[in-house]
Parts: sequence; C-alpha cells; structure tokens
Amino acid sequence: MAQIFQDQTFAVVDLETTGTQREDNHHIIQFGCALIKHGQVVKTYSYMINPHRSIPQPVQNLTGIHDEDVAKAKDFKFYAPKIIEILEGTVFVAHNVNFDLPFLNHELVQNGFSEFSGKAIDTVELAKIAFPTFPSYKLSDLTKKLAIKHKDPHKADSDAYGTAILLLKIIEKLSSLPQATLNTLSALSHGLIRDTSWVITSIATELRQKKRPLAKNWMQVRNLVLRKQANALPANEHHEATFPESDQEKRRLFKGKLNYRREQVNLIDHLEKFIQDPDQRAMLIEAPNGTGKTFSYLFSYAYNLYSGRKLVIAAPTKVLQDQLIQREIPQLLKVTGLDLTFEAVKSSYHYIDLDGFMQTLYQGGNHNIQTLVLQMQIIVWLTETTTGDLDELELTNYQAPLFAKITHPGDARVGSTFAEVDFWNLARQHQEQADILVTNHAYLANHFNDSIWGPNPYLVIDEAHRFADNVISSRNDALQFESLWGQISHLRNLLFFSNYAQIFNDNPQMEFLLNHLDQDSRDLIHEINHLQRWLYQKRPHALSREVDSSGEKYVFEGATLFPAENEFISQLTSFCQKMEQVRQETNEISYQLFAQKEDRLSEDLVEVIDHLDFYIEQSYQLSDLIADKTKLEHEGFVVQVTNSEDPLSSNLHWLMVDASEVLPKIYDRFDHLAFVSATMTSDRNFDYIKRQLCLNHLMPTEYIGKSTFNYEQHLAVITVSDLPNPESEDYPHELAKVLLSTISDQGHVLVLMTNLAKIKELYSEIANEPVLADYELLAQGISGSNSRIAKRFAIASQAIILGADSFWEGIDFHDCGIDLVFATKLPFESPDQPEVRLRQQQLQSQGYNIFKYDSLPRAILRFRQGMGRLIRGEEDHGQFVILDNRIWQKEYGRDFLKVIPVKAKKIKVKDLKGTIDRYE
Repeated sequence: MAQIFQDQTFAVVDLETTGTQREDNHHIIQFGCALIKHGQVVKTYSYMINPHRSIPQPVQNLTGIHDEDVAKAKDFKFYAPKIIEILEGTVFVAHNVNFDLPFLNHELVQNGFSEFSGKAIDTVELAKIAFPTFPSYKLSDLTKKLAIKHKDPHKADSDAYGTAILLLKIIEKLSSLPQATLNTLSALSHGLIRDTSWVITSIATELRQKKRPLAKNWMQVRNLVLRKQANALPANEHHEATFPESDQEKRRLFKGKLNYRREQVNLIDHLEKFIQDPDQRAMLIEAPNGTGKTFSYLFSYAYNLYSGRKLVIAAPTKVLQDQLIQREIPQLLKVTGLDLTFEAVKSSYHYIDLDGFMQTLYQGGNHNIQTLVLQMQIIVWLTETTTGDLDELELTNYQAPLFAKITHPGDARVGSTFAEVDFWNLARQHQEQADILVTNHAYLANHFNDSIWGPNPYLVIDEAHRFADNVISSRNDALQFESLWGQISHLRNLLFFSNYAQIFNDNPQMEFLLNHLDQDSRDLIHEINHLQRWLYQKRPHALSREVDSSGEKYVFEGATLFPAENEFISQLTSFCQKMEQVRQETNEISYQLFAQKEDRLSEDLVEVIDHLDFYIEQSYQLSDLIADKTKLEHEGFVVQVTNSEDPLSSNLHWLMVDASEVLPKIYDRFDHLAFVSATMTSDRNFDYIKRQLCLNHLMPTEYIGKSTFNYEQHLAVITVSDLPNPESEDYPHELAKVLLSTISDQGHVLVLMTNLAKIKELYSEIANEPVLADYELLAQGISGSNSRIAKRFAIASQAIILGADSFWEGIDFHDCGIDLVFATKLPFESPDQPEVRLRQQQLQSQGYNIFKYDSLPRAILRFRQGMGRLIRGEEDHGQFVILDNRIWQKEYGRDFLKVIPVKAKKIKVKDLKGTIDRYE
C-alpha cells in the first residue's frame, strides 16, 4: 500500500449520533478519526460532543454513551475547526460513507462552515468485494473475522481505528489479485458509491505497470481468472479395508482422536450386523443427541464401500449437509485412515453458469448498485472457489435478478466458451467418482432415479423423522396466473408500445408475425382469465379459508375441486395450446431480431421465452395430475386470491397430502436403508414413524440407543405454571416481560416459538430494551436466512434467537453451544395451515382420531427436538424453560412430561430468574 498510495492520507472517520435523521434535530455525540499514512495508522482522534438534546435510549444501549457523558462536553461548533483541520487534504473513509459524510457535512453547514469536498470511499462496498464469502459485513463481525483488535464496538474512536485497519487489509487483498481480475473490477467499479472506485482503479493502474505473471494456481478464460480446478478426485488405490470387529481394535483406532463410548460402539456393531445381513433391507435407529450417531453410521458403512457401491446420505437442510461435508466425514477419515472420497449433491442452480455470468458483464443497460457489487464479488470469488457453488457467497437471499441469469440450468455444457471449466460438469464428474454422496431430502425425493447414485447404493436418511414431510413439501407447486399475465403484458409492451416498435417498420415478415402474436397473446390472456374465474367461483366449496398478508387461501381436496366431470381440463388444454403458440411466435421474432443484430431486444425476448417455458411445464404437470385420479387422491389444492373482490387475482397451488405413493419407489432404488434420528419413537415404540415413512412392508429392524452421559448433570428443565394460556391476548406481553426479566448473563439464548407473525411482534417489543443492550437479537423472518442467523449467533459473544420451525430441530450450534432455551408454546401445528388441514381431513375420512394419531405424536417429536438443541455433546450444559402452562393443566401434558429425560421443576414466574441464576 505504501507505494500505491504513498502520497495519500486517509482520514478514517466514524460518528456516533443521537439518530439517523440529521434533519430531525439529531446531532453528533462522538467524532472518531484514524489517520493512515504510508500504510500505517499514525494518529487517532476522539471528541465527545454535546448535542444539546437528550440521547435516545436505544442509542445509549448501542453506544454506551449517556447524557451525563456529554453534558459537560463542548458542542460541535467548538470542534468543527479542529475537524476541518484534520480532514484537510485527506481521503475521507467510512464504514457506510453515505451516512457519516452527509451527517458531518450537515453539521458543518448548520454551524457556518463549508462542507468537506475531497474524495470519499466506502469500506462496506470494498469489504464485500475483497472478501466475498464473509457471512456479515458489520464492522464488529469483520474485525473479528480478520482478527483486528476492536475494543469498544459502537464507540467512534474504536470503530474508526478498526475501520482503518480493515481498509489496510482490503487494499492488501485487492493488491494480491491477478491483473486481469483487477482490470475487470476497475472497468465495473465506476458505479460504486462516491469515489470508492478510485481505490480499485489506483491499485489496478499501479500494478499493471509491473506486468506480474499469472500465478500457477490460477487460469484465465477470456477476462475471467479462475482458480485451477481438479478435473478428477485424487486417485485412490482403494485397498481392501476390514471392519474392526473387536472392541480392542476400535479402541486402538479411536485412541487420541475420539472418545471410546460404549453406547456408540453398540450402535456401530448393530449397524454392521444389519449391513451384513442380506435378508434385512431397513433399520430404524433412535440415538440420543451427543451419542455420536453420525460418526456411528459413517463408520459402519465406510468399510463396505470398497466393492464399487456408494453410500448416499440425505440430510434435511443445507446446514446439516454442510456439517457432514465439513466436519463429520473428515473426522471419520482421520480416525479410520480410510481413503474414501466424498461430495455434496445438490441442484444445478446452486452452481454458477460462467457463460451466463460473462454475458451479464457485457450486456448494455445500467445495473443497480446491488447488482454491480454482486458482480464484483463474484469476480473475486472466482479466483478462490474450486466448486463454483454459489452458496459459498453466504448471501442473505438469492432472489436478486442477477441470479436468474447466472445460475446453472443443468445442461451438459459442450462447445461454449467456458465448457472446459464448467462447474456443473465438474461437480457431476466428482460425484460419479465419489464413494460417499451427501444430499438433502428434497433433492433425493425428486432425483432418486438419477444414475449418479451408482448401482445398488446404500442409503442413510438422517433426521428421518422429517423425511416424509420434506418429500411432500418438495412436490408442491403452483400456477401463478397473475405472474403469467404480467409476463404476457410485458411481452406486448416490448413489441408494441416501447421504443423498439420502430425496428419492425417496413419489414413485412415481422409485421406478419407481430399481427399473429398480437391476437394470440390477447387470446392467451382471455384463456388465463377464464381459468381464474372458474377457480374463483369454486370458493364456496372449499374445505377451509385462511386469510394472511398474501390474501385469501381456499383449501380443497383434489376430488372436490376437480371431480370426474369438469370443464377445467378442457379449458386447461386450450390454455396450454395457446401458450405454446405464443411461445413459438415469440421465439421466431427473437430469431429474426438476432439475425438483424438487435441483440438487446432479442435478449429481452429470450428472457420472456424462458418464463413461458416454465409456465408451460407447470401447466402440463397440472394437467397430468388432474387426469390421474390415483394421484389426485394424494393431492390437495389451494386457490389463492390476492384481492378478495377480483376473480382475476386467483392463482392455483397444489400440494401432496401424503407420500405413500412415492416413498416405496424411493426405497426400491437403494439397499440397506438406515433411518436415523434422535427422536423417532412415541411411547418407546416406532409405530408412528413407521406409518409416516411407509416402512411396514419392509419390516425394519429397530434400535433404541442410550445416552452416553448422565442427563441430570447436563440438563435442567424448568416449567412455569402461572403464566396465561398461550392462546390468550395477555400472553405475548407477559412473554416479553418474562424474557426481559430473566435473560441477563447467559451467552447464547434460544427462544422457540411456533408462529412467524408472533416472532415479529415479540421482536418489536423487546428489540430496544436496555437490559438486552449487550445481546445481538436475531429473529427468523427478520434477520436473514436461517443459515445466516445461525452463523451470526455463533459469531456473537452474546446473542438471542427468536425462532420457529427448523430452530426447534435440525440446526446444531457446535461452535458456541446454547445456555438457555425457552419453549414459549407446546409445538402443535396450526390447523389453519393448508397442508395440515388437508392431512387431517384425509385422516378423519379414514376414521382416525386426528389428535392422538397425528397432532400429538408430531408435537412430542418436535418438543423432544427442541430440548435437544441444548445438549449436543458431552461438554454441553443448559436449561430448558417451558412457559406453556398447558403442560400441567391439560391431560396431554403428561405425554410431554414423560419424554423429558430429567425431573421437571415446577415454579411460579416470580421465581424464574432466581432459579435460572442459581443453575450451575
């Protein structure tokens, strides 16, 4: 840096203010600045400033700066000349420069001084570009990730120093990039905030003069520099491996690497016996948390993979899939010394399409700032990734428009610019060569006949209690008529009402095509509206009606909405034919435009064609479903009306009600299937889960493991008996009071709920409370994806998660553990959910007691999973607090109490804090 910016002084500034709206009587309360010269921080400044107003409580909580801290301080007018002197001739730097600089300039102008008019750069954008795979770009998270000393987060002087060191590390990282990468970044960077591009262009220009050779670990294809790929997995000799039968052999293997636990070894031996028995096809395994069940099944199957057979492992979530790949399988290979290879298997859209990405870099039009930064992040990431898996970018969501153009469609790429380095092709090659394949429930459910699994593969379903529901949800789909209508309108606007229309003048062939498309697209809209009206008038026959933020949802059984004789099928057939016609005509026009070198409009039309292809596929899928009466018995439908008064706001969703037809087909593809979970039994038997998983015909062998440690020494369960009923109006406020009065010194707290709307209400009520000032408050549906929340939770020294759904089960916190879990409500499903209503209706029609047969067993399994969040290993300790008084007041409460592995302590709410504080 000293050479590139040797003539520059960077003034890295951070402000603490009374609020974010500078025009609304908010003022600076602390000015911090760190000066950088010749690649070093040479001086720091810190001024406490009197704002002549009170500091709002949330700001006091965040910054630790109170009214009394600034009461005797000088005001901004006093410090303004000093600040101007400090900034004179410098480059202004801030972490979110569009907040700090305008706020500072506003204060300067208000006090009669001139604005700062020098260069200004933003370290948030630069950090995103330089470190594209970081999970967070908050300053405190960046400094922790980069091992930057940052003593007092949210104090201006400490934040300014931390940002200064961050800038130095950013410049160091950018300077290490290959020249072609820097050139591309420089060309794109002019759309960045203020003068941020100047940093990148300066580095690119300076280093271009040095003519650096491309390092051996990189390769260049056109203007993109990629990390060199291993086209094949390391060749293994695959010498024969023998399963260690005796305890002595296992002890010798485990020594110094893994604790020898009797219960874990028992599970390993039972699994090995099962695998070697040709008459057995399935095994049900319930093994408590902390007993090493994952290692056990990996160990048992691993020694049977030297005959060309693969082991396929299906986990419910990406988080668990990643844990297997990054932690569990490497541990297995370390302990056993086996030379097995392993790969993740996921859908093609997880991988970048390099050809598609390259096109986005050279397309015309102005990209928004988010798209621009994302493109630049990807350019840097391509110099680092060996997989091309977009999940590595750790983004909050992948819904940005750019992803529609750069995710891989799954075709075998041949003959294109990037065919030789195509990441999807590479992934498939690696999967074919691997011994262990790790996928997720949904992918397995939809690709169980894929050749990638190899001949006669073994199968382990991890978290098997969730498998049937995940298979069902993976088969759900929809026809969003409103969106399709929008696409057709967009097509008509492009061709008939935009500036492009003049292209078609004096071209008889194009005029002929356009005339046909004009009429056919109008007819297609009429067909769409006809289907929407037909669905809308079916509302009175719905099984149930639900209202939420997306509108009204009318739930139907398949045979009710689509009886044997109905006109919808013929209307749907006409609709499909008309859509095919519009697609064909649009494609012909696009081809003609491409021949005339009207690339931009042709590309826009290709995008419309892609959408039409999707809707055509959905339409034929629906048509096949309705025509097959056997399949229709297993399906439910939801007519969603976004505007209750408008029939033309109707859309159709369909969802599988039970998986009894598809599950046996999945099982037939595999051999020696192990179904593993910490919670599969109900009342110490597997009857419920065997029905759920449709396993009775396989007559599975059963195994219930024991814990490897004494729960009494690790887990305390507390029940509060005198809170209001969770369904009452008073409960949400009382819940907030309980949390605020009891959470104090715990490091990591998990608050389990059953409703996302209630999470938002609770978050709003407690977010700015002073007692939680030291905690990072994370809420499902508010703080990003579940994976991102889990990572932020692990990073923070003190954090609270308000979560539902998968936070009851399936997410492990190996890196931080959990000290305290609140179960705010017994986890019964809401009967208003369409999938629940349909399933229960089907069970009721079959004569079952819904509560005992379905609702209660499901709730108990989830309750056990929630309790399992605390104790994941022998080093974990914690408290599980049940705030739902129904556990004592309802008869079914005894069923929940029976599955608690320690004696539950019953207390009044007034004694809760003391009980929690006394726990050791």
